[in-house]
Amino acid sequence: MLDSQVIVTGVEEGAHHEHLPYQRHHFETIAQQNDATNFAMWLFLLTEIMFFGGLFTAYLIYRNWYYPAFVAGAHQLDILLGSFNTLLLITSSFTMAMGVWCSETKRSKGLVWSLIATLILGLGFLGIKTIEYKEKWEKHHVPGTSFSWQGFVHPTPEEIHKGEKPLAEDMARKTEVYFSLYFAMTGMHALHMIIGIALLCVMLFKAMRGGYMDGHIAFVENFGLYWHFVDIVWIFLFPLLYLISRHG
Repeated sequence: MLDSQVIVTGVEEGAHHEHLPYQRHHFETIAQQNDATNFAMWLFLLTEIMFFGGLFTAYLIYRNWYYPAFVAGAHQLDILLGSFNTLLLITSSFTMAMGVWCSETKRSKGLVWSLIATLILGLGFLGIKTIEYKEKWEKHHVPGTSFSWQGFVHPTPEEIHKGEKPLAEDMARKTEVYFSLYFAMTGMHALHMIIGIALLCVMLFKAMRGGYMDGHIAFVENFGLYWHFVDIVWIFLFPLLYLISRHG
């Protein structure tokens, strides 16, 4: 009788610790695996916050030192394009949130369409950013040997009409600092967008094959955190680069 109870207890414990197909062998339970995955994701995002925080700090310091140059540089950015990109990313955060919700409620079609919408919005953002970069290249505002600061000393009548003021030569040269930080911050943000879109394509491919309907949605949830973080970074970049330095 005692032996049979031990056997039954052993069977129950074995069933209790049975590994699911998507559970790694070094985790005792799926809850433990999810907690570890979520902790790792938040730790990664913390390092990203410190990285972009350093860029933001450098921008604010140089803006304080070379304020007229930063005002002149900000006038070269297109607020309409920047605003439209902001709208695209805010909308993509909503569609990504809908995708996470669809995965939690096991709505396969809803997940697929949410990911497609997020992908289109992300590509639209990169397309507009490419247009902005092309304009900076044509105006010789890309830092380097071909950078042109003479236009800030002698602005055209149209630029003066828009509110741009002539700069002294020494301050005009500092506009290269502004565009260096502009390309550093928006370039790193665009790189994070490209990585996110690549991961999004992988996730979409799996979702179209019926993935994430078995309850294992940790990847979808953590990618959603990553995508929201990238969007939040842009929410800070937009006013810093396009708005607050625009008026002297």
